[in-house]
Amino acid sequence: MPVNTFVERVYEVVSAGRVLEVRAGSEFVSRWDEIARHLPGVPRDGLGPGSDTSTTAVRLPRGARVGDVRRLLNAQLHLLHLAHGTLCLHAVALRDPAGGRVVVLLGGHGAGKTLVALALFQRGWRAMAGDVTLMDCSADGLSPRVVGGTAAFLARPGPTRRWFPDLVPRVADEDRVDLSCLPGLWEPPSEPGLVVAAVLVDVDGDPAAGGGAVEALDGHTAATVWWRASGHLLERLLDDTPVVLRLLEDDAAATRRLSLVRDLACKIPLHAAWGAPAPIADRIERLAHIGMLRPVAEGSS
Repeated sequence: MPVNTFVERVYEVVSAGRVLEVRAGSEFVSRWDEIARHLPGVPRDGLGPGSDTSTTAVRLPRGARVGDVRRLLNAQLHLLHLAHGTLCLHAVALRDPAGGRVVVLLGGHGAGKTLVALALFQRGWRAMAGDVTLMDCSADGLSPRVVGGTAAFLARPGPTRRWFPDLVPRVADEDRVDLSCLPGLWEPPSEPGLVVAAVLVDVDGDPAAGGGAVEALDGHTAATVWWRASGHLLERLLDDTPVVLRLLEDDAAATRRLSLVRDLACKIPLHAAWGAPAPIADRIERLAHIGMLRPVAEGSS
């Protein structure tokens, strides 16, 4: 009879300085590079050995494919960071190296967050988070700060080539390409970045689209947008594992997230912008400048 050589170990996944213990087989380590870039705040060297006597480590299902592994880990990271007052937002975050100001771009899949981010990149901005942004909302009275995010910067080749034909290499039969290797695009945060503007983007699919419009959203609508963005990592379906990620967040955790979201909607005015990527980027730069001029809460920097 064949000998079962499957052995589980406990590993530590470090995300923005916080540790998630994970119990998994050796294949977890062999696939780490595929997984890490999709985990917020987790660098490639963010995996280390843990204590095999741990009773709190999250157990990964044996034989789970890479997609399910990262979805399960992301749901657990959502809970880990939420307990410390940090939201895992479905958003792209960018920093202006000249002044350190940070803008956050929100929107559903296909809304054009990546396209607007690339337009800002061409203006000198650098990405801090490619799809999921870690926003620390824990300090009472202080403006929220971006403390990390996912390193993968995925783009749909068709729309991206339409607007930025020189940025995306032609790759046959590929649904998405990772642009994080573009020189100068990705800048891992060395320190938290003060958020000065947040924009819900909607890129018009017509390359001839004009400047569109921008408007401030009312408080209720803004809170609803933040709520949906902050639950993104739980609203995922697993391919092979019968686990409902949404159920991992209990009532107490959901109530805590709701409190953070409502506070966030009060601290950062949320604007909606639609049109072509470049004009939207122009408007965002103006919003960011206004945000820098607004007085911030005492004790923030």
